[in-house]
Amino acid sequence: MNVVQDTRDVEYGRINGAPYSGMKLSGGERRATIMRILEATGRVAVAELSKLTKVSDMTIRRDLEALEHEGLLKRTRGGAVSVTSLSYEPPYILRKGTNAEAKARIGRQVASLLREGETVILDVGTTAVEVARALKGRQNLTVLTSNLWAAAILADEPGIVLILTGGQARNRERSLIGNLATRAFDEMVFDVFVMGVAGIHQDYGITDYNVDEAQVKRAAIAASQRRIVIADSSKLGKAAFAKLCDLDQIDVIVTDDGAPDTLSAFVAADVEIVIA
Repeated sequence: MNVVQDTRDVEYGRINGAPYSGMKLSGGERRATIMRILEATGRVAVAELSKLTKVSDMTIRRDLEALEHEGLLKRTRGGAVSVTSLSYEPPYILRKGTNAEAKARIGRQVASLLREGETVILDVGTTAVEVARALKGRQNLTVLTSNLWAAAILADEPGIVLILTGGQARNRERSLIGNLATRAFDEMVFDVFVMGVAGIHQDYGITDYNVDEAQVKRAAIAASQRRIVIADSSKLGKAAFAKLCDLDQIDVIVTDDGAPDTLSAFVAADVEIVIA
């Protein structure tokens, strides 16, 4: 996730590292901005947010109240503090709009790496949805997915054989989990697993937020011959709660150019890096 790197970004009127134009943000954009600042600094102040987003203190307090109601922060006198931990998973609606351009590029790049005739496991997550979009029009691919968003995109593609894992749908995520989902991998071997992750860390390896989804991903890792990790640069150098595998179990990381200094550790681990 692109974040405001420190409080100076707020002071200088910047959002996500780019100059803030002064245009009025929608409620969803304001709240996404609040969460990005919290991710970077751990706390926010009503007065600073009001100045940054050009709305009243009362509007900011209503935003903080709404985010607290969703369990995303804790309000304090004059602002709010983060409640995030390694198991915190930002809501899909927030992740969907974050780094959208980079995720679209990653999706197109991954699609170009998949060869005609291959069998592919397509993971859950917002970047995997962009891979699905980029696969539209392709011929002679078999795709197994637990991602209902991606399935809806590919369901009517004549050149793609689409298989769903089955399982229990996660509320709001539209991913399939549980024993039925993991059993889909028991009797098949796939060429490629396109894997979405929450973090890639030089010491902790590949990690995700949700333990139920991690169980499905580990089954997919075991059932695939080649593993392509898809992750925008905000995931690099980060660790989440549920470990999926070590770095030596993946073949390729497809990412953007937002964190070049972090990539050296993964190159040293003999992982191929593809920049979208």
